[in-house]
Amino acid sequence: MLRGIAAGVGFGAATSLMNALSSPYVALGVPLAGTVWAGAAKVLSLLMDSGWSWAALAVAVGWRVGARAQGALAGAVSLIAATGAYYVTDAFVLGDPLSFYAMDMIRWWAAGLVLGSVLGVVGASIRRPGLVGLLAALTVPVGAAVQMVLLPPRPHLTVTPAIVVAEAIVWTAAVLSVGWAVHRFRAARRAVGAAQQHRRGHPYRS
Repeated sequence: MLRGIAAGVGFGAATSLMNALSSPYVALGVPLAGTVWAGAAKVLSLLMDSGWSWAALAVAVGWRVGARAQGALAGAVSLIAATGAYYVTDAFVLGDPLSFYAMDMIRWWAAGLVLGSVLGVVGASIRRPGLVGLLAALTVPVGAAVQMVLLPPRPHLTVTPAIVVAEAIVWTAAVLSVGWAVHRFRAARRAVGAAQQHRRGHPYRS
């Protein structure tokens, strides 16, 4: 649970900071405007401030915990902590009162409680063998691919280099993740098949 809180706080605060550093309209990002650092911050902002990325946080925390019940709790806690840290950092960076974000925080806390629990269980299920583990491992990369098709990270009318880089990273990571999940699934099935054949060849082996 403490690891979930720490991961959530770090992720939420970092996402808010990347948004600020990548914007020429925020005091924190003004000194970086037009530099390569602003471009790098924009890529990170596009990657981190997306639905699939937040979902990946809860899945990763659930995977780290292992047990499904604990994964559900850790996933929910991580998203709730991330939401709080995100808006607290936003308020500090932008100079707004935290009460300005109260309703948004409440809505996203409620969503984090429900979705974080489900995603935490998904993360814990990745460790399971068979089809369950495969489907759990495919959740984030497939979700990222679907979001890239339906809601690509394009906040501007024109496609910028940062957008191209961010989309390339997401697609590459999604393909590699799917490949890893399928390879692990097939390798496990081959191992089970080999073990069964070995036992059939030794009928007296316990």
